[in-house]
Amino acid sequence: MNAGLIVLSGGKSSRMGRNKALLPIEGKAMIQRIFDSLGEEFSDRILVTNRPEEYAPVLPEGVKIVSDVYPGSGPLSGIHAGLLASAAEYNVVAACDMPFVSRKVAQLLVQNSNGYEAVVPRFNGMRQPLFAVYHKSAVREIEGILEGNDFRVNNLWEKLNTLWLEEDALSTIPEIEQAFININYPEEYDALDGSSKSSEG
Repeated sequence: MNAGLIVLSGGKSSRMGRNKALLPIEGKAMIQRIFDSLGEEFSDRILVTNRPEEYAPVLPEGVKIVSDVYPGSGPLSGIHAGLLASAAEYNVVAACDMPFVSRKVAQLLVQNSNGYEAVVPRFNGMRQPLFAVYHKSAVREIEGILEGNDFRVNNLWEKLNTLWLEEDALSTIPEIEQAFININYPEEYDALDGSSKSSEG
């Protein structure tokens, strides 16, 4: 795939009460499953985290670990750090709490990225900026936001040339209903069936 991959895991998992990225999903730590699901064909594969020692044992070979330049500033800070570290022009960004991310969605985002600074799915009426594509040039605008006091990802859209990938373009992907599920709370994790939460090994 002619793009980099940036997986965000810079948060404290305070709502989960433990590191959600390391919870087992289908026999693997959630973070490992995300990298495996999206594949190895990216030019760069990067994990953004401020706790690198926790992740090294479960990451696939070749994944680069970087930390936030602006720690404590939410997912925008992770996107910023990942774009700075990536050599790729376009980068797929995925959050660490989205265990069912789809390689087909990632490919579709990259295929539609030429000429845009961001390609963001909009599915079931919801924007999905944490499973989207960002051009490396977006770093400048993100940094401007991070130097202010309002770190919401939605502050980006008036600043970037953004393509909204609408539901009609996404609905042909069989696994689309699961692709944007995120796991933030213990009850959301508990709601997964037992086979999905089987222990590693």
